[in-house]
Amino acid sequence: MKSRDAALDGVRALAALGVWLLHVGSNTGVMYRDGMYAWLMARLGIAVPIFFLLSGLLLYRPWARAVIENTARPRPLPYLWRRVLRVMPVYWLVTALALWAWSGLDWAGRLKWLLLLQNYFPGDPTPDGLYQMWTLPIEMAFYVTLPLLAWLLDRWARRGGNRPVRLLAGIAPLPLVSVASVMVARLGDRPEVGLWLPYHLVFFACGMAMAVLSVWLRESRVVDALAPQLLVLAFLLYALLSTGLAGPRELTLPTLGQSLFRLSLETAVAVLVVAPFALAPREGTLRHRLLGNPVTAYLGRISYSFFLWHAPVITLQLKLTGAQPFQGDFPSVAVVSLIVTLLLSVGSYHLVELTALRLSGRRRAPAPLPAAREAAPAAPAG
Repeated sequence: MKSRDAALDGVRALAALGVWLLHVGSNTGVMYRDGMYAWLMARLGIAVPIFFLLSGLLLYRPWARAVIENTARPRPLPYLWRRVLRVMPVYWLVTALALWAWSGLDWAGRLKWLLLLQNYFPGDPTPDGLYQMWTLPIEMAFYVTLPLLAWLLDRWARRGGNRPVRLLAGIAPLPLVSVASVMVARLGDRPEVGLWLPYHLVFFACGMAMAVLSVWLRESRVVDALAPQLLVLAFLLYALLSTGLAGPRELTLPTLGQSLFRLSLETAVAVLVVAPFALAPREGTLRHRLLGNPVTAYLGRISYSFFLWHAPVITLQLKLTGAQPFQGDFPSVAVVSLIVTLLLSVGSYHLVELTALRLSGRRRAPAPLPAAREAAPAAPAG
């Protein structure tokens, strides 16, 4: 159980580093150069679907267990209170500093950002150093929606028959909401829909389905036996994702076909990356030793702070060096931003995040990614 927890922490750590590398590459212009390396870097946004899938897996698992094993269901209000204390304090710290340093927004605009409402006002400018924060309103929308989804699935599954199967059947239609949202965004010329939960619901739904399987099957021998092949397949699909078939690298909007293709590939890659660790937690395997070592596990625990700090640090570094847009020095930006962000993340994790966890009623701070049998939800980091 401990190994599985550590390995999932390692997955989160690698995803957080992927987001950081994506933004170093974009701010220095490396991401927009010719060659496959640049394209592979441009698709490191795959970390976001992985984070969303992990949220669905970890947060829904107690509800899935309640249905399958007849255990107590989580109470919505304490659950939401823990979510707020887990996510908001360090978010307020980083966002308030960035708004104070670089934002020209009025008090109403600043309030939108502090309340995670920025995605619902697409015409407002994005302050410097906060361009990565678009994922958090989506996460928070899922947090708020999950108790209702879980209640509906609970009632559906308890009507009779095989409860795990009925849960999976109830989750199955949720990806269609994402498909419909993509169609609205592209055919209706409504790009702001891409900043809302329905557009990304497929990733959360896959995590919820994986939560059901992790409770139902405990450990899948098939997934364990095929884990190396699944991870290789994930890389091959990521390489396919890193082509023009999935849309442009620039801010130009993709076509409907490109958007659906990208959504499908991102879903497949996220599932293939997480499944070997969530559904086959066999201690001692190479994959667990690589991602479950103390270094990567600790990086996974501080990954939320790392995600919040890395963009303001990159922004400050570029401003201090006077670098022109998309023309910064990649090696120096990468090295300095990584070191500074890690130091800030360690500080905010221990001083802010753990303090908030204690206020939420937890006697000891769990790792952001819990073990299979004792799910404890984690903060977002993507």
